[in-house]
Amino acid sequence: MNKIPEKAYKNLKFLNSPAARPIRILCEYEETRQRFAQQRIHHTIVFFGSARTRSSEDAAALEQSAKHALAARPDDPEVQLQVRRAEIAVRMSRYYDEARELSRRITEWSMGRESGRQFVITSGGGPGIMEAANRGASDVEGGRSIGLGISLPFEQGVNPYVTDELAFEFHYFFTRKYWFLYLCKALVIFPGGFGTMDELFETLTLVQTGKVRKDLPIVLYGSDYWNRVINVEAMAEFGTISPADIDLIHVSDSVEDAFQHLTSRLQSHDPAG
Repeated sequence: MNKIPEKAYKNLKFLNSPAARPIRILCEYEETRQRFAQQRIHHTIVFFGSARTRSSEDAAALEQSAKHALAARPDDPEVQLQVRRAEIAVRMSRYYDEARELSRRITEWSMGRESGRQFVITSGGGPGIMEAANRGASDVEGGRSIGLGISLPFEQGVNPYVTDELAFEFHYFFTRKYWFLYLCKALVIFPGGFGTMDELFETLTLVQTGKVRKDLPIVLYGSDYWNRVINVEAMAEFGTISPADIDLIHVSDSVEDAFQHLTSRLQSHDPAG
């Protein structure tokens, strides 16, 4: 009997090898493109922010637990650190709640439009602000949202609020970033760490250099955080950016202000109104 060799496209050893990296990259591009087309996803609003931010309910529970531990072991350094972390969680929890509410309002507004573009909330699919964005969309009956997850040792899978058909798991950061921005019509960036900064500054670079030619509103949410972390006025004073570049971002401190800024900009560039 003749031996039937394994087809190359079924050879998992080869497909997972360095030699097949271009194929894997193409899969992350094309499978995502096909699924978006099937789900009729054409316009997105992307939320970035820290994976560590907790909801007010979770933060309050964490604080209560820390207080109980402190009462039992007031001199324990580990417990004192636990209390400080809980206090930070409570202070930052407003951003989770407000991201959720802003996402809900945008989703409700978009689904209620009789004509024009339909905007779908997109996040990185993880916990924290990402979860809040997906959760806010799911608070609206029939609301859908996208989760562009990434394989990381400390994050397994996407949060439960991502629409099943729109849940993705990327291996390569750059293909994930491409899909963050390709369909994106607005960005809302909540306080976050290195990953959030990476996404923010890459977006600003693409807009500043004209690689992104569409009008792209960028909202930095939380002036108490962003004014301490990023000083764009100083960058302009030192001549490392143009004064006009300061206008690439809008700093907001309320759901209402962010919602009004985003919807007015989106409507002004929507041919169908």
